[in-house]
Amino acid sequence: MAKPERRFPGKKKPNPLKTAGVSTVDWKDVTLLRKFISDRGKIRSRRVSGLTPQQQKQVATAIKNAREMALLPYPGPSKS
Repeated sequence: MAKPERRFPGKKKPNPLKTAGVSTVDWKDVTLLRKFISDRGKIRSRRVSGLTPQQQKQVATAIKNAREMALLPYPGPSKS
């Protein structure tokens, strides 16, 4: 029996934290955190950002802390 074809062959997205040389994510580093937020203020998913699960959790926590300190915006209302 033939092996099923993969639907989306391609290369994996590079890890942006690894390429930047960041080991731990800090909520005060707003320029880095802005890369993981959409233009509407939502946190980008792991699939889009290319992070590991541990890094995604660190980034999400850091973004939430930065929002509390008014360094980053909260998500805006959706216009439908």
